[in-house]
Amino acid sequence: MSDGTDGTRPVTMADVARAAGVSVKTVSNVLADHVHVSEGTRGRVLAAVEQLGYRVNPFASRLRSGRTGVIAFALPHLYQPYFGDVAERVIAEGERRGLTVVIEPTNALADRERAVLSGARRQQVDGAILSPAALGVAELQAVRVEGPLVLLGPRLEAPPADQVVMDDRGASRTAVAHLLASGRRRIAAVGTTPDGGSADEREAGYRDALAAAGVPVDPALLLQAPDWDRRSSGAAAAVRLLASGVPFDAVFCFNDAMAFGVLRVLASRGLRVPEDVAVVGFDNTEQSRFSTPPLTSVDPGQEQIARTAVELLVQRIEGRTGPPEVVVADHHLVVRESSGGARTPVV
Repeated sequence: MSDGTDGTRPVTMADVARAAGVSVKTVSNVLADHVHVSEGTRGRVLAAVEQLGYRVNPFASRLRSGRTGVIAFALPHLYQPYFGDVAERVIAEGERRGLTVVIEPTNALADRERAVLSGARRQQVDGAILSPAALGVAELQAVRVEGPLVLLGPRLEAPPADQVVMDDRGASRTAVAHLLASGRRRIAAVGTTPDGGSADEREAGYRDALAAAGVPVDPALLLQAPDWDRRSSGAAAAVRLLASGVPFDAVFCFNDAMAFGVLRVLASRGLRVPEDVAVVGFDNTEQSRFSTPPLTSVDPGQEQIARTAVELLVQRIEGRTGPPEVVVADHHLVVRESSGGARTPVV
């Protein structure tokens, strides 16, 4: 295959088109991974790209398309272990697709979340992923979305944009069923709030598991922790539980951050985990492998959530239309020492 270049100038898209016997537009479609290209044509173009050593000029591509090559990921707090882990995954997935990811902490403030949805800053990026913490369900469902957007967080009945969500209820049911299967019956739940959203779904999963096992719900074992983002919130709940004198043999925490606070309080009071009290968290953050003891936790599908959110956003940026799509991530329980799992060496 000869392209006619003399090696003294950079290979252009026109060179690739000439070598493959196709139009420049077809080469562009192949490099953009458009689906409406035959496999034979795609193969010839990619072979020409490889032989000629053609490299995409991202700056020229962005000027032609009017895109920045930048997407935003707006999240409540970076110090919350779950969001730190997901941010890393979103950045990695963006880089894999040649995108720069800008992280925007909203500090769980409604005005900042609204700015992500429709503010002037949206003009500086091609699209945004938003994990709302302050905006209520009614406002989110009624919002007028400007530009490509993917929402994380609690599932909405009528989302205004694509959503990638956890199976909060099913995942919590799995966690509590694990504790029940190990013989625990006095299971405290840490993380209930009056605000609804994910907390309500996780409490519902807790109740589902108890009901399936014929274990009544004891309201004294339901502990509010309105500030999910702090280990101190879990620690305060554990202190209140111990002070109440209510018997318990396990604690299910609605996220890992609160579970770390619970573990610290239990250790400080001389209670052994899991011999005296089993503990299970939710999120399977990186830190859960290194707590003392290592924390059993629900993996809500972090990797799938990050990958799917970026994928849906890119599709919208490239022009996909149609009603919002909702993807529910798969979950599984990672059993570690805090609920009786095998002792594992740190490597």
